[in-house]
Amino acid sequence: MRMARTREFDIDAAVLAAMEAFRRTGYEGTSMRDLAEATGLGSGSIYAAFGSKEGLYLAALDLYRQRYAVPLIDLLRSGNDARQVIREVFVGSVDEIVKDGSRRACLIVAAAMERAGQDGRVAARLRSTTQTLELALFDVIAEGQVRGQIPADRSAADLAGFLVAALQGLRVMGAINPDRAALMRSAEVALTCLD
Repeated sequence: MRMARTREFDIDAAVLAAMEAFRRTGYEGTSMRDLAEATGLGSGSIYAAFGSKEGLYLAALDLYRQRYAVPLIDLLRSGNDARQVIREVFVGSVDEIVKDGSRRACLIVAAAMERAGQDGRVAARLRSTTQTLELALFDVIAEGQVRGQIPADRSAADLAGFLVAALQGLRVMGAINPDRAALMRSAEVALTCLD
């Protein structure tokens, strides 16, 4: 009777290493050799665990969502003052952008530009992530309108959509020039939509 060979590596650590490699050089710019070097795995182990480079990329997108999008959503759901909690999300995002001295790309923005048009699985993951963030913002804005914290003369859905676009725009601009003061000026202008 043959026993199945057990994996002798940490899947989560491999996905994290791959996620950082994809953030540095994009999907097309990251070869299987680069992934093997980043993860410390042979290409055979990568194929056995993930099926393909694309499978590892999808796992990296899922991890990125857990590490970066889910905490923003959790923060949005944590406060009572709608304007304050939305501002905290923007300030935290700017701080994260500036802290990233290596100017690695936001994997969501990079995937949208590089892969979403060619890979329906990537596009579906991006839609899910942005829709979840937009829904969390919608909930906070709508509740803030009920409480009188945000004027009710604009659609909560439109405001939420705009704020998601503004957050992604900050990530793009931060990859070009991670100047905190400039990014915060843009964030403050975006937040005036809540006035």
